[in-house]
Amino acid sequence: MRQSEVKEKSTAELQEELGKFRKEYSELKMAHTMSPLDNPLQIRKVRRSIARMETELTKRELNG
Repeated sequence: MRQSEVKEKSTAELQEELGKFRKEYSELKMAHTMSPLDNPLQIRKVRRSIARMETELTKRELNG
C-alpha cells in the first residue's frame, strides 16, 4: 500500500486495514518458517505497509 493511499483513508479504515495486515504478516512468517515462500519479498512489502499505516495513525494522533 502506497503512502498516498494511506493518507486518503479514514482513521477507522486504517485501523481495520492494520489488523488485516498484521494477521497476514504473522501468517506469512509462519508459512515461511515451515517451508520457504515462493516470493519472500511479500513479507517485506506487508511489513512496510504496516509501518506506513502506523506512522500515519501516529501523525494524526499528534496533530489532532
